[in-house]
Parts: sequence; structure tokens; C-alpha cells
Amino acid sequence: MSQNKGDLFSNESIWEDYSADELRQFLSTAAKLWLAHDGLWFQAIERSHGMEVAMDADREAWRRFSPIEAKRIMKLLGLQPGGGLVALERALHHRLYSHLNLQETEWVSSNQLIFRMKTCRVQAARRRAGLDDFPCKSVGIVEYEQFAHTIDDRIKVVCLGCPPDERNADYTCAWEFTIKEDEA
Repeated sequence: MSQNKGDLFSNESIWEDYSADELRQFLSTAAKLWLAHDGLWFQAIERSHGMEVAMDADREAWRRFSPIEAKRIMKLLGLQPGGGLVALERALHHRLYSHLNLQETEWVSSNQLIFRMKTCRVQAARRRAGLDDFPCKSVGIVEYEQFAHTIDDRIKVVCLGCPPDERNADYTCAWEFTIKEDEA
């Protein structure tokens, strides 16, 4: 019986025959599908129960998902808990979002890291549709705190700007991560 790239039930790895470019394309597509599902379940709850209930559910989902994502990225990269801001920066660049959005990190000092989401697929789609920005700040606070604290529970997280805050021309959202000098 011959095997092809679409045979997910074979005993052999289907991935070994793919080029690096094909694997990147698959990862990008998988990330887009993940984000589409995230948006669709949110919209379903919003339609049936209203925005407040949908936002509560979204925060709870991110409260649970962010540590799972962080732990799996840590395992993939061989990062140990307590790796500080260096580990956090590395992990942030391996999140599913990193395959969809333009993001950057900036070291302000050895104990202060700024993360900026330069473009956001969700917000860009809403703007194209003539909609207001999605007010994701309360969700983002939960998401980034849970993600960072899973990497290293000493990390402090401060939102520098995120919708519904006033739009910034340089980013969609920005986050400051710090560890006290004596803890770094």
C-alpha cells in the first residue's frame, strides 16, 4: 500500500517528506485555523449570551490555554521553569500568534523586556470591516500574565496599551515584562 502526504493514519511520519517551506506553510495555515476557531466560538457565545458573557468565557479560556501553550513551548525548546525574561522572550517568539502577526521585543535593561504586537490579524480584519477594535485588553492581561508566570512566576506584567485604549501608530498592543534586579 502506498503512502502519500495526506495519509494521517500511516505508521510512518508524514512530515519527513515535506520541505522546510511546506512545513512553514502548514504551520501558518494551522495557526490561522486556530485563530478562526477562537473567533467563531467567541462570536457564537456573543450572539447567544451577549458580549459580557462572551468576554468572561474568553478570559477563562485564555486563563486555561496560556499555561498549556507555555508549557508545551517550554518542552519543545527545552526551557526550564524559572528561566527569566530570556526564556520568556524565546517562548513568545514560538507562540501560535507569531505565525500570524508581526511582533517585536525590545530589551530596555537586563530586567525589563517590552513586547509589541505590531500588527494583529484580528484587529486588522475588524478595521477592514469598518468595525471598532475588539476590546481585548482584559483578555490580554489574563493571557500574558498566565503565559509569563508559567515561564517564570517572578515575572511582572504590565499592559502598556491594548484596545480599547487609544490606538497607537506603532503597535496594536504592548506589554512590559520585568523581574526585580535581585531576582534576575
